[in-house]
Amino acid sequence: MIAYIRGRITEKEPTYVVLDVGGLGYEVRISLNTFEKLQDNKEEVRLATYLQVKEDAHTLFGFFDILEKKLFLHLIGVNGVGANTAMVMLSSMNVRELKEAIASEDVKTIQKIKGIGAKTAQRIILELKDKLLKEGVDAPASSTGGGTAHQAKEEALIALTTLGIPKATAEKSITNILKKHGSDISVEEIIKLALKN
Repeated sequence: MIAYIRGRITEKEPTYVVLDVGGLGYEVRISLNTFEKLQDNKEEVRLATYLQVKEDAHTLFGFFDILEKKLFLHLIGVNGVGANTAMVMLSSMNVRELKEAIASEDVKTIQKIKGIGAKTAQRIILELKDKLLKEGVDAPASSTGGGTAHQAKEEALIALTTLGIPKATAEKSITNILKKHGSDISVEEIIKLALKN
């Protein structure tokens, strides 16, 4: 397995780059997120990689950071999601957004990605939600309170369902608490108030 590749960019397109590594040109498939992060970099770059070996082709996929590679590996582990579909998903949303959509069971958002139907979206959520929650879903990068509220809501929901409260009941209770007390409330407060209701 090729864990990473370091070389000078000699060609760059939205779906691939060619890296010159010691006089050899390696074509590496990339997502739009990686493409944007590479900018117009003509100097040496390092990409985390995954080599897919098939009867008719050996394809090298490259990722600007290891988090994108890990999510790619999770996605291709889902039945019915191939490498190309995973790259479309990573091109449609950044890693944080995609992880949040999966962790919050946001089928509609995942379904908006080209080539992803309702059943595939549900399968992705079913197979990856627990894995991603164990790894820790990153907090939204925005500095607005909405991101923190979303994270607090998710953490409270996990805690309440773990305590045996039905998910639908817990979600309704959390939504009412956030409406009444605002988005600055802590996870602990949400849980306490939900348990009182």
